[in-house]
Amino acid sequence: MPDPFSDTPTGRLVAEATPGDNAMALSVGELSGKLKRMVEGEFGHVRLRGEISGYKRAASGHAYLCLKDDSAVIDGVMWKGSAAGLAFRPEDGIEVVATGRLTTYPGRSKYQIVIERMELAGAGQLMALLEKLKAKLAAEGLFDRRRPLPFLPRVIGVVTSPTGAVIRDILHRLEDRCPTHVVVWPVKVQGQGAAEEVAAAVRGFGALAPDGPVPRPDLLIVARGGGSIEDLWAFNEEPVVRAVAASPIPVISAVGHETDTTLCDHAADLRAPTPTAAAEIAVPVLAELRLSLDTMAARTARCAHRHVERGRERVAALARVLPTRDRLLGPQRQRTDELALRLDRALERRVSRARGELGQVAGAIRPATLDRRLEAARRRLGDIGRLVETLNPDRLLDRGYVRVEAQAGGTITSAQAAREAGAVRLRFRDGAVDAVVGVAGGGTHVEKPAPRPYSRTKPADQPRLL
Repeated sequence: MPDPFSDTPTGRLVAEATPGDNAMALSVGELSGKLKRMVEGEFGHVRLRGEISGYKRAASGHAYLCLKDDSAVIDGVMWKGSAAGLAFRPEDGIEVVATGRLTTYPGRSKYQIVIERMELAGAGQLMALLEKLKAKLAAEGLFDRRRPLPFLPRVIGVVTSPTGAVIRDILHRLEDRCPTHVVVWPVKVQGQGAAEEVAAAVRGFGALAPDGPVPRPDLLIVARGGGSIEDLWAFNEEPVVRAVAASPIPVISAVGHETDTTLCDHAADLRAPTPTAAAEIAVPVLAELRLSLDTMAARTARCAHRHVERGRERVAALARVLPTRDRLLGPQRQRTDELALRLDRALERRVSRARGELGQVAGAIRPATLDRRLEAARRRLGDIGRLVETLNPDRLLDRGYVRVEAQAGGTITSAQAAREAGAVRLRFRDGAVDAVVGVAGGGTHVEKPAPRPYSRTKPADQPRLL
């Protein structure tokens, strides 16, 4: 410990060069730069095995994580291009092997690995990732839907590679069993981007309009040939599973061989062991279907014939116990004959009675009686004629009276009615004269209408009708 009371200085306020010391003072940036160059030069290519922790994907597309083991932790970063090319979806707790280079981050005096490629650390880790994803999707209920498949689909949509043997096997099997219209949506079935293409194809088939230019399938087959778990991994991806589970069209999953199982199989409505088996499940055998229809038609005909025969037997049995026509109609015929006889006798009695009544009436009629009745009728008729002649209004016209009538017809009986009518007709014994009603000296008078231009001038001594 330096002596505080010593005259020998051990610390200075201002830095000064010490004799014999040739170490130059470095800035923090210079030191960071030297460290960066040293680390990158020494560890330009490294492979690290560790467990993912704190994985997150930034909005820019870059991924940030930590790799750890039992004794140490190192930060890691994957730039957008490398992160997009990952064959799996990184999750915390998965052990991986990361390939990249070490570098430093001067802003925080930290070193980190820039990861260029990242793979699962063995098949065990791949299965662990698969089981974790399976449990997650099962908890959401994506594996619970099982819809019945259409018995005879008119259109079948196939999601697979257009160049592989799978599509040829499916088409060949459909042609042998029951020719059906097939629409193929070509996709990649493995490698980068395969899961996105398969998911887009399933959603695309579901979005087709029923009456659009491309027919909407009644059934979908998602198919791929056999391979390793790495080859089939695209059908374990979450986008594919969600697209199949949400498809409005029933889906048959035919991925790999019979022993291969993917999450797509769990989400589909039915799993087929092979693509060829999927084609067999999709449609019935046409020949067997025709045979079944013929058999059913024959059974229907036999049933109908048997029903008719039994009906005839029942009718015949009933006919044997029914009474004959003579037994049914005998009493009615006898009753009809009795009524006919009674009718004849009744008519004879009625005619005899009418003849007697007619004789009585004829005996009471005498010519003298008829003459007296006829004379009395003539007198009544003469009296009625004279009364009618007396009441005839035209008889008054012979005595110098005039009847005033309206132009439209009908007799006018009051001065008010005459003023309202205006034009009237005067009915004389020997004819009628038209006249106009006017007012003179506070009273009503009738004037003859003015003569027409071609009429002669009336005599000056013609009287005026008042």
